[in-house]
Amino acid sequence: MTNGDLFSIAVKAAGNSYSPYSGFRVGAALLSADGRIFTGCNIENASFSLANCAERTALFKAVSEGSRDFRAIAVAGSSDGDFSKRCVPCGACLQVLGEFCGDNFAVILSDGWFRLADFLPMRFDGNKIKEKLC
Repeated sequence: MTNGDLFSIAVKAAGNSYSPYSGFRVGAALLSADGRIFTGCNIENASFSLANCAERTALFKAVSEGSRDFRAIAVAGSSDGDFSKRCVPCGACLQVLGEFCGDNFAVILSDGWFRLADFLPMRFDGNKIKEKLC
């Protein structure tokens, strides 16, 4: 599976987006260590705080299916059908990914490959809870 293949799957997943308020469609494709791919799309709600992002949708699907070891996620977003512009995961999605994925976890965007640590260099993790550094 190439980065481009995973990104294409994310673009396709954006087609399932429910985004009547923002008009911004996002898709994600999460690659597990065993080669399975879990897709997700953003799902908006009239009560904006109850919306869910594509990345978390894909991750929650994967975890609910018993997968906990991941290699990469591709994220594609667009309001006009042009998925060539970078769509970076939000802070909440990065933090949730950080619960299951290490610093070198691959985040694939339209313009290249990045590490999770590139976007979330000082993530909050379980070690900080154990060390009581909050």
